[in-house]
Amino acid sequence: MMIEMKNVRRRLGPGVEYFCKDFQLERGAHMALWGPSGCGKSTMLNLISGLLRPDEGAITVDGVEIQGLSEAKLDQFRGERLGFVFQTFNLLAPFTALQNVMLGMRFSDTRPKPEWKTRASYLLERVGLKHRLHSKPSTMSVGERQRVAIARALANHQKIVVAGREEEVSLLVVTHEQDIAARLPERFDCYGLVKDVTL
Repeated sequence: MMIEMKNVRRRLGPGVEYFCKDFQLERGAHMALWGPSGCGKSTMLNLISGLLRPDEGAITVDGVEIQGLSEAKLDQFRGERLGFVFQTFNLLAPFTALQNVMLGMRFSDTRPKPEWKTRASYLLERVGLKHRLHSKPSTMSVGERQRVAIARALANHQKIVVAGREEEVSLLVVTHEQDIAARLPERFDCYGLVKDVTL
């Protein structure tokens, strides 16, 4: 099992909480986290990545119960095992595509620094950007920037990629669009995860 959540509860504010009784993502599975705005998709993602800690329950990612890790261990864990493709891509404007992907390797011990450039070049070639290695984000199309973000998400051989699609990884696509969710073999509906507990 790549991700497992059991009886996870997180207070989000006065009278509002997130509760997920049971969630599982198998190794190598491709799944959509689907539901409308405010249903708990982002909260679930933040809990899985350790950016939020649960008030109750257990979250296991790649065999590690992450709720007990220190902040330093969580940072290392995210750098080595989780790759994120953000909706706005979060590329750094002053840097080239190659440099943006290499920056993703700074926060992990998975490969020595002399290998960063080779790995980054390989990944950019895999996503069809061999000709754009030295281009800056401002000169790229939206699709090209997205592919740079996907390459960066895979830089450290992460085992889980959120919203990317390359190599042998488990994939979580977070979306409110039903047609996108329908393209993936598995779907987890996020309805009802966020509740008003004052009722």
